[in-house]
Amino acid sequence: MNWMGSRKTGAVLIGIGIFLIVAALTLVGYNIWDDHRAQTAVDSVIEQLSPETPDDSAAIPDYLLDPTRDMPTVEIDGYRYIGVLSVPSLELELPVMETWDYERMKISPCRYSGTAYLNNLVICAHNYASHFGRLKNLSPGDTVIFTDMDGNLFSYEVSQIETLSGTAISEMQSGNWDLTLFTCTISGQARVTVRCKKAITTDDK
Repeated sequence: MNWMGSRKTGAVLIGIGIFLIVAALTLVGYNIWDDHRAQTAVDSVIEQLSPETPDDSAAIPDYLLDPTRDMPTVEIDGYRYIGVLSVPSLELELPVMETWDYERMKISPCRYSGTAYLNNLVICAHNYASHFGRLKNLSPGDTVIFTDMDGNLFSYEVSQIETLSGTAISEMQSGNWDLTLFTCTISGQARVTVRCKKAITTDDK
C-alpha cells in the first residue's frame, strides 16, 4: 500500500509540475502577445498624430500668454491625445492620451495629472517594453521631449530615478519637478519614477 501510495503521490506531483510549466509558458506567451499588441497600437496612433507646426516662430505661444489654458487635443479612434513624448536614448516616440485609466493605458501612455504649461506634467504608462518598460534604463542627463498638439516643444533632462510604493499617490505628484514619468515594476508592487527638469536652452539664458 505504501508503494502504491508513493506512486500515486509521485504522479500527482508530476501532474502539478506539468500544469505549472504549461501555465508559466502560457503567461510568457500572453505577455509577448500583449507587448506586441501595445507596440502596434502606439504605431497606429503615431502614424495619425501630427502636431501642428507653429505659423510664426516669433509669435508668443498661447501657453505663455495663459499658462492655465487647457492643453489642445486631437481625437483618434475615439480617444483624445495631448501630444507626443520622445525619449531618444530609448528610441521611444509615444502618443500621450489626455486622461488615464487602465483601458486607455493598454493603448498608449496617459496624462496622470498636471500640464506642460504649468511645469507639473505627470505621465503614466504600463511597463510594456514598447511603452515605459525601459524607464529604469534612463540616466541623469538623458533628454526627454514632449511636443503638444500646437507644435510647442518642451525639452527636459532626467534629474533622478526613484522607486515609490504603489500607494504613494501624493509623493508621485509632490516635489518641484517639471515632468514626471512612471510605470509599475514587474511585480506591480512599486512604481519606477523618473523625475525631469526643463532643459536650459540658449533662449533661456
